[in-house]
Amino acid sequence: MSLDQETFKLLKDSVQRFVRERLMPAEDYVEEHDEVPADIVSDMKELGLFGLSIPEEFGGIGLTMAQECEVAYELGHTALAFRSVVGTNIGIGSQGILIDGTAEQKAEYLPRIASGDLVVSFALTEPDAGSDAASIKTKGVKDGSDYLLSGTKRFITNAPRAGAFTLMARTEGAGAGGITAFIVPAGLPGLSLGKPDRKMGQRGTKTCDVNLDNVRVPAANIIGGEPGKGFKTAMKV
Repeated sequence: MSLDQETFKLLKDSVQRFVRERLMPAEDYVEEHDEVPADIVSDMKELGLFGLSIPEEFGGIGLTMAQECEVAYELGHTALAFRSVVGTNIGIGSQGILIDGTAEQKAEYLPRIASGDLVVSFALTEPDAGSDAASIKTKGVKDGSDYLLSGTKRFITNAPRAGAFTLMARTEGAGAGGITAFIVPAGLPGLSLGKPDRKMGQRGTKTCDVNLDNVRVPAANIIGGEPGKGFKTAMKV
């Protein structure tokens, strides 16, 4: 369900004012320190920017894709880092849960994602697998009611900020049908982050490797509850 035009205009006006009065004056700070100030992130939460695409029933604003594009256009008038802060929450980080997650997964994660209390990243790309997503090598080995995940994910946007990852691992055989999508909390034993990537541009955006060494994840964290559907989930988002 989209916002009515009058309400959406009020939101868009607020975003335009926020860009002009808060974000543009902070561009030099972001460029110098390679970081978005915490008070600006807090203001983004208050404005609802972490939940633009998440339905109202889960605490989001519930914009249509067309409305979301209009907001993204306004945010595009300032440094890319600001849009990047919220980007995975309203895009690839949350959409797999929203589209394919169980009712329990949606109820548990989406309200926290929409509020910005939980930053969620999308972990698909690997050192030897990017555009060919069906060739990922990160493994998920069944161990009782859990899976043990091992491998490396690369160039993961917002990984240093993330409290959880929607992460793809190979649990079955070769090809797309062997990939399963997991919700992986960032604090689990065996999960570590690489050094932040140094980029020529895009100061303030955060990407790095995500390393997994026998990270134990409950089978209940499989998005949708069914192994082998992860490639389809990844392609939908």
